[in-house]
Amino acid sequence: MSTSPAYTGRFAPTPSGYLHFGSLVAALASYLDARAVGGRWLLRMEDLDPPREVPGAQDAILRTLETYGFEWDGAVERQSARHDAYAAALDQLLARDLAYACTCSRKQLEGQPIYPGTCRDARRALTDAAIRLRVPDAEYRFADRVQGEFAQNLAREVGDFIIRRRDGLYAYQLAVVLDDAWQGVTDIVRGADLLDSTPRQLYLQELFGLPQPRYLHIPLLLQPDGHKLGKSYRSPPLPADQAPALLTRALRALGQQPPAELAQGNAREVLSWGVRHWNPAAILRQPSLAEAEVR
Repeated sequence: MSTSPAYTGRFAPTPSGYLHFGSLVAALASYLDARAVGGRWLLRMEDLDPPREVPGAQDAILRTLETYGFEWDGAVERQSARHDAYAAALDQLLARDLAYACTCSRKQLEGQPIYPGTCRDARRALTDAAIRLRVPDAEYRFADRVQGEFAQNLAREVGDFIIRRRDGLYAYQLAVVLDDAWQGVTDIVRGADLLDSTPRQLYLQELFGLPQPRYLHIPLLLQPDGHKLGKSYRSPPLPADQAPALLTRALRALGQQPPAELAQGNAREVLSWGVRHWNPAAILRQPSLAEAEVR
């Protein structure tokens, strides 16, 4: 195995539910991509939204990852401990007039896919308001390692987006950029549902003078009804006694070709095989994959 000490990857689950098969595939992809080159693999809880957090979910996620053989480097970091860093970054953006207060309600914006800029120059008070980031009429592009070239004009396709909610909670886009840079993450492996969030993150990286990581977006697993395989649709949690079989199935979802007998071994053996044979080029170049198609 070659070594790449400069590689730092991460898995960052949201504790709004337990790990399911879709999150296992994402965890496995990020783990194998790091370990196959001797890189570091970090674990971060994206617990930005306490009202949506399921009690006990954080501990359950950690137990499941351990049961499935995953080993991470260093301590588990939590976004809930990073509010001071987010506040400082927000203050910096406001001082540079790159962000502004917005008092528009959801009802006012109903039916408008792109924020129309209602509060952009209104100089609203910062209290009882969301904070939006001003975006330029510019295209941000990157080369995804699986999905290929992706480009987006922020002004025309996204609009000024929220970086702190009206209830005072910080938005994912701001937190993830600051945290990845703080942890020295060089490679981000995640689901393709976040593909169109990446240009927003590239813009924030530019504003703060942060390095741009490499990106690899894996196909999003869909249920038979077309919904994302995820916590919000009551996807079943991962059973401990099926770890080898489900890890082997996750390898197949990632385009890998594990031998059938691997499913009869143990979780560590499956992960070891995956590290030795990891081939990102075999991942399907498409944004989604029906979970039923994984064989």
